[in-house]
Amino acid sequence: MANKLKLGIPKGSLQDATIHLFARAGFNIYASTRSYFPAIDDPDIDCMLIRAQEMARYVADGVLDAGLTGQDWIAEHAAGNGNESPAIVPLADLIYAKQSFGKVRWVLAVPEESTYRTPQDLEGATIATELVRATQAYFGKLGVHVNVEFSWGATEVKPPMLADAIVEVTETGSSLRANRLRIIDTVMESNTQLIANTRSLDDAWKRTKLENIALLLKAAIEAQGRVGIMLNVRTTDLDAVLALLPALQRPTISPLSDASWVALNTIIEERTVRDLIPKLKGARAEGIVEYPLNKIVI
Repeated sequence: MANKLKLGIPKGSLQDATIHLFARAGFNIYASTRSYFPAIDDPDIDCMLIRAQEMARYVADGVLDAGLTGQDWIAEHAAGNGNESPAIVPLADLIYAKQSFGKVRWVLAVPEESTYRTPQDLEGATIATELVRATQAYFGKLGVHVNVEFSWGATEVKPPMLADAIVEVTETGSSLRANRLRIIDTVMESNTQLIANTRSLDDAWKRTKLENIALLLKAAIEAQGRVGIMLNVRTTDLDAVLALLPALQRPTISPLSDASWVALNTIIEERTVRDLIPKLKGARAEGIVEYPLNKIVI
């Protein structure tokens, strides 16, 4: 029987961002609203849509060889197993979220008008959250006794009538502010990780396949927000052009058939391009071309 890798794709808020990331990495995933088994243009991989909250459990149990989920849900799984997940190995940190390429925070928030100022002020209080075990562990480390209740959703509307405070995930804090909540502490930061089952990694073929997937996903993350720039410049103007480029960049400089000219190629942050190109033109660079990047392998 041909080798197959069982890969979990997070269903829900991370689904579209994950499929987009895989596309940048060179894997096209085709998800249907009617199926939990998306198609992928790699015959060696079988995909399954699983809620991020459950991914660590299914990878640890060996139902899946690997999957993508947040550090938050890995921590939640570990907290339910004595803070250990021996059957799970993280293969890659992939810093992207629903709305951005960045980390998210699980924060402790209270009503704006409340008297709570620190976590210690919540002694004996009721905390609503979806991240129950990790929240219990957080307050346990602080030595604060609270009642942590599982929230099925709409957590932001529960204080002050249904809970004294909440622990909720946020990227920008806008939803918390809209519900008149004030952050008093960060419980944990989280980003997506590619995780694998340790027994799957004992299989040489699966290990190589997963390492290659991790390499390409990290390369796609590395390329996010960057573009390539290539141009021609006279050798007499080269120093002036180089002075305009970010100090940490090391452009490739190649001779042209005309010895008085060189070609320059470099990678820069996309947000700097609109200011940089006019300056390069002013420094007498010619043939300036900006091109997109899908992957940067470090």
